[in-house]
Amino acid sequence: MAIPLKKPKEIDAIRKSSILVARTLNYLRENTSVGMSLKEIDTLGDNFIVENGGRPSFKGLYGFPSAVCTSLNAVIIHGVPDDTILKEGDILGLDVGVEINGWYGDAAITMPVGKISKENEDLIACAKDTLYYAIDVIRPNMRFKELSLKIEKFITSKGFFPLHNYCGHGIGSKPHEDPQILNYLEGSNKKQGPKIKNGMVFCLEPMITQKLSESKVLGDKWSVLSKDELFGSHYEHTIAMINNKAEILSKED
Repeated sequence: MAIPLKKPKEIDAIRKSSILVARTLNYLRENTSVGMSLKEIDTLGDNFIVENGGRPSFKGLYGFPSAVCTSLNAVIIHGVPDDTILKEGDILGLDVGVEINGWYGDAAITMPVGKISKENEDLIACAKDTLYYAIDVIRPNMRFKELSLKIEKFITSKGFFPLHNYCGHGIGSKPHEDPQILNYLEGSNKKQGPKIKNGMVFCLEPMITQKLSESKVLGDKWSVLSKDELFGSHYEHTIAMINNKAEILSKED
């Protein structure tokens, strides 16, 4: 596995795309409400990206039909926008990718729709807290498998579980690059595989289930759920290793 190391000007280019991702997610969070359809939300995100000089990189990627992944309630990732109307108590995952001048950014949030239950608040908090915990503990020369184990232990300490078979990933001049970064340790040896180095840029994205880690895909061939179809949550940032620490690129200036 050859994990590319990015030059400072390349990281700056990825940062530009990632900032627009963050702005788009914040715009959608502020403008999403009960009574809207998932397609309306997708259109808002698509237009916002284009109006601000970006290209919605998910649109057409591997055949995905839309600019925004809208993952509602039990759908944890890769939800396809349709005519479903949001109602009070729903939770909605929004995942956005942007390309500017050949460089990519990617991030995701899970947000409440109106007032939600305490259980769903905890579910969302687990994904968000896991992401920031992972960013905080990353160190150069740590193996990605060590990071995966730390993520898994943090998730389970909160009483939840990591979704299996899906992962974070490298990013740069392609939307998905090496490495693949699982949210759990695969196998038993955390001292295997590549090490984290300065200059690497990758997306961390905890995907949280309530009881079962095993995943399944719906008939649309995109929407991913836990096999028990309980609600799940998802958070993601694009980060770069700079001066021996993880720096979040997908945040507004």
